[in-house]
Amino acid sequence: MNTLLGTPVPSVLPRRSRAAAALRRGLWWTVLSLTGGVERRGRLPGGGCVVVANHSSHADTAALLAALDARHGPAIGAAADYWFASPWRRRICRRLAAGFPVRRGGGGMDDLLSMAGELRAGRAVVLFPEGTRASDGELGSFHRGALVLAEEAGVPVVPVGIAGTDRLLPKHGRLRSSLVRVTVGEPLPSAVTPEQARDAVRALQSRTAREPLRDSAARRRVAAVVTSWWGLPLAFCWAFAEALSWPLMPELLLGAVCVAVPRAALKMSLGALAGSLAGGLLALQLASAGAQLPAPLTTDRMRAEVRHELALEGASAVRHQPWNGIPFKVYGVEAGRAGVPAAEWLGASAAARGSRTLTVGLAFAGFGLLLRRHRRHYGRFLALLGGGFAAGLSMIVHGWG
Repeated sequence: MNTLLGTPVPSVLPRRSRAAAALRRGLWWTVLSLTGGVERRGRLPGGGCVVVANHSSHADTAALLAALDARHGPAIGAAADYWFASPWRRRICRRLAAGFPVRRGGGGMDDLLSMAGELRAGRAVVLFPEGTRASDGELGSFHRGALVLAEEAGVPVVPVGIAGTDRLLPKHGRLRSSLVRVTVGEPLPSAVTPEQARDAVRALQSRTAREPLRDSAARRRVAAVVTSWWGLPLAFCWAFAEALSWPLMPELLLGAVCVAVPRAALKMSLGALAGSLAGGLLALQLASAGAQLPAPLTTDRMRAEVRHELALEGASAVRHQPWNGIPFKVYGVEAGRAGVPAAEWLGASAAARGSRTLTVGLAFAGFGLLLRRHRRHYGRFLALLGGGFAAGLSMIVHGWG
């Protein structure tokens, strides 16, 4: 318990406040994980504190809410003339960012000092002492308000450096993928000067931005191919060959490339889909003409099942392919032998293969974004992917043997 004017003040936030902070932290951690990832170094001290951080993006608030402990119930100081200028902005700021208004004209100091009780109760009050977002990456001068508040409440000032948000959501720019990193520094005494606080934040931000992200040589090589002009033809040719004879499904390729380069997932998935459709159409035409291509890792039972489905459902039987494990090439060949019209086959296979290929590609891209900060383990991921694929393929062939 802390004491304020002889009256005990609880040093632990109410359960409802901590639950709301935990929900906000989960929300913003999820959002930032999907846009490139978020990681934190350091931890806030026990009890209340005033957090001062660099400010270059609206995403800074999300980064701090995702990184700071929910037990502190972080409250974010927000510009009253912007975030509280309309009812809908006010609701968003309060509910999603635990924001409280700070006037940038007259009265701002009173707004800050109104949070002294929250600080004594153990809350973390987050402020951007520059007062506005920096546009050139350089920290502006710090205003004294955050430090006056810390001294009034008798709590430390904690410097925090944020890196990556200026790439994630630049000032007057559009959202793009970027890893966000937050470094929590050592507490400073409440009597610290604005210059000392600014120097501490600048050092943390600079160190965080310079720190290299450990990567895998294998991932870099894969990314170089995917982002070159070879990427799209590779996806097309792999899927095209698999639809004719090649035994390795295009989903194996998508698993490797979409985790390595999540932003290329849609392009590579569409390339693989186009290759599958073109290869399947050619397989149908060749089979209808009596040609027979090698079909490794397929069985007579697979072919019998596909013939049965085609006899009952026609071209729409291919809708079972994404779920039963029978290779797409078996459907293409048997459809040609059954005399399925090419137009009907193309439409049905586009729906079936499209749903599977795009879902797999985008799912692996999401996985790649979640694991972006662990990309140094990409080689191990490839080994697990290959091993899992081999085991799954063996089970499928054995099951249909």
